[in-house]
Amino acid sequence: MKTLNVGLIGFGLSGRYFHAPFLSVNPRFKLKTVVERSKNEAQDFDPAIGNARSVEEMLSDPEIDLVFICTPNDTHFSYAMDALENGKHVVIEKPFANTESEAKQLFEVAERNGLVATAYQNRRWDSDFLTIQKLIRENKLGKIVEYESRYDRFRPEVLANTWKEKQADGSGNVYNLGPHLLDQAFVLFGDPQTVTATISTVREGGDVDDYFDIRLGYDDKFVIVKSSLMVYENSLRYAIHGTKGTFIKRGLDAQEETLRRDVLPNTENWGAEPEDRWGTLYSEEDTGIVCSLNGDYMAFYDSIYDAIVDGKELAVKPAEILRTTRVIDLAFESNERQTTISY
Repeated sequence: MKTLNVGLIGFGLSGRYFHAPFLSVNPRFKLKTVVERSKNEAQDFDPAIGNARSVEEMLSDPEIDLVFICTPNDTHFSYAMDALENGKHVVIEKPFANTESEAKQLFEVAERNGLVATAYQNRRWDSDFLTIQKLIRENKLGKIVEYESRYDRFRPEVLANTWKEKQADGSGNVYNLGPHLLDQAFVLFGDPQTVTATISTVREGGDVDDYFDIRLGYDDKFVIVKSSLMVYENSLRYAIHGTKGTFIKRGLDAQEETLRRDVLPNTENWGAEPEDRWGTLYSEEDTGIVCSLNGDYMAFYDSIYDAIVDGKELAVKPAEILRTTRVIDLAFESNERQTTISY
């Protein structure tokens, strides 16, 4: 079995708590090098990990096969382009790129060089989203007529110590949480016909958007994705209504909080969601609590390996990533013009 040598650019929340744990327990990968300009936190996680003090140093290593880009959003495009031009496959944290144009450029270079490039859309493997797909597949809800997906927080004070709260390309809540919510909606329902968005800054002293309401137009259903940093009771995650019933889901997938406790994803019953977060199905045929399927972010990494080593189709495909970046572009245009934009 071929082992892919991996380099991480950045070792913050994403690198440390999402990627490193999965890469460290999956025998198909070896986390070889992490770029940290001054710290040595990767070695605290695993002393066997090498350190690079610059992106250039890591990209010059011919043994590195695959690079994960886990840095602020305004650096994604340039780092990804450098990695691809140095012959490395790339996984880019969301957003994959800050515009559809940038995303197209990256895919053109990847295709020209015979490389794999994809976005880290791990929320496809959240426990609740896997459960929703199962309910729809089993026709428990009938034909979906309204789908609302929310990812809210209560953060009334603007944080001074994070790039996510400062003006820069790709900053703000639309770029932070929008790719997750939009990607999930597209997995379920495909391309929208129209995009209508309200994007705003609701907190006093805020420099970036912290509220969005994006409505995706389809012939036969209403699809709404929303997020705000000013929702005190922020447990509602999904409200889905169909011709046969309704599914209401509160609470978030447990994998992130488990990873933050330094629990590795090879533990027994990984991805199990606490029972108090399970959703409720309301219908004439079957009303009651629905046991959530286990979440499984490892499936994303296995897809990357299969695409690079065996030439299989990616789980998160370029066309799907381009669709998400396009809709984000259209959402900002819709908000600016205060009108509905055709997809």
